Amino acid sequence: MRIGLIAIDGCFGSAIASIIDIVRVADGARGDVDPRIDPIELAILGPKRRVATTASMTVSVDHPLSESAEFDVVVVPALGTLTAAATNDALQSRDARSVIASLGRLDEATTRIAAACTGVFAVAETGRMHHRRATTSWFLGPEFLKRYPTVALDLDTMVVADGNLVTAGAAFAHIDLALSLVRSISPDLAQHVAKLLIIDERPSQAAFVAYEHLRHEDPIVVEFERFVRARLDEPFNVAFVAQSLGTSRRTLERRVRAALNLTPLGFVQRLRIERARHLSATTDLTSAEIALRVGYANAETLRSLLRRERRRS
Repeated sequence: MRIGLIAIDGCFGSAIASIIDIVRVADGARGDVDPRIDPIELAILGPKRRVATTASMTVSVDHPLSESAEFDVVVVPALGTLTAAATNDALQSRDARSVIASLGRLDEATTRIAAACTGVFAVAETGRMHHRRATTSWFLGPEFLKRYPTVALDLDTMVVADGNLVTAGAAFAHIDLALSLVRSISPDLAQHVAKLLIIDERPSQAAFVAYEHLRHEDPIVVEFERFVRARLDEPFNVAFVAQSLGTSRRTLERRVRAALNLTPLGFVQRLRIERARHLSATTDLTSAEIALRVGYANAETLRSLLRRERRRS
């Protein structure tokens, strides 16, 4: 497998370094796992001969972007931005537009595209993600959905594969993305690399999402969140909440889905689990008492939801 890793000025140094290390360890260890595994080659693609990352790390570029089609996989790392505004600005830079144009020329039948964090925005700019599943940085989910409303965004999953397109979540999900590429070559090799580098499996972003940081501008969703946070110990009825907010159930469901990519009930369940974990860590309340404080009459129901979240995260 030939992997082309794109690097442009300002990209996350940790993203570049982690992908390089994981792929090169995999190539070095493949003979110990299965001598039949073909060599794994990684090269740097870029719009100029040398690029500087956010960590002031200078990276030498091996191939111009025009040679991207020669690789089996082209990887787009994070752009090095942490806000919606900065990401939008980065997408307009000359280097980013060159990357987007080169991605748009790739034949998806022969070249797989992999991206993580804000790098997923660059892939979405090509238009090839319409009506396909993807993930990105959880805290930029609302902005992503605003820019690319036809993408089926899954903020829970750490790595999402849809055909020849692979996407991963925030920042250090580059590790998960690199392992997923190794896993596509050999599951045993991926497991061996994870053990060598002491990498824990993290199939979900759900445990890391802080919903109060999911910035959106929908006033109905803002009021909905305030309303339910103040009443987490009460039974939830979406029709009653919609009426209390002066809107219809259908409108509330549509607006919450658009802003958070969750149903109203799904969002309330996440808030309840978040509150339950906080109470468990900061108080001496029993499981039954915590359950009542977050709207569950039966403590076993809450324990079941917590177990399910642990399995997902």
